Amino acid sequence: MTFRTPMNLRALLISICLIILPVVVFGSEPGRAPLFKIERNTNANIIQYDAQIDPDGRLLKKEPVVAYWIRLADKGQVQQLSWVQKTFAYGFDATLERDRNIAKLDMKAEIGRRITVKMEGSEYRATAEIDGAASFVEKIFIHATGKGMSTSVEYIELYGNDVETGEERFERFVP
Repeated sequence: MTFRTPMNLRALLISICLIILPVVVFGSEPGRAPLFKIERNTNANIIQYDAQIDPDGRLLKKEPVVAYWIRLADKGQVQQLSWVQKTFAYGFDATLERDRNIAKLDMKAEIGRRITVKMEGSEYRATAEIDGAASFVEKIFIHATGKGMSTSVEYIELYGNDVETGEERFERFVP
């Protein structure tokens, strides 16, 4: 292909940029890093919590952490939490620090502590105190009875690994 004038070449390059640039800038989904899950005694379905990461490696400003169902009792489908579930049970309020490398989560489920999401080594991890030690949170188990608005939480278990030693940590408590 030959170009008769530099103007034709310039027009072609501008056209290519106008087509590709929006895809590169606006078309990329944020990356996700799994943090922890909530399991319950009622069925095999879990609530998964993931960090959302910008291309620059920092937590996403608008929604640094997301939570969603993985329907293991069915066929493993992914499903959003309902408004009621986000508001009263499995949701959280996230406070993102200015540099967007740390988010603090206040869980709607009364787990008795705040969860901090921050970069540990080369990945984002969730940390909280488990049995008196700063730990990486792997799983929260909620044992409840009843249904709907009459649900009563009997106990909560926290599972993780000690941040310093890597030792497994476990704590059970009644909320």
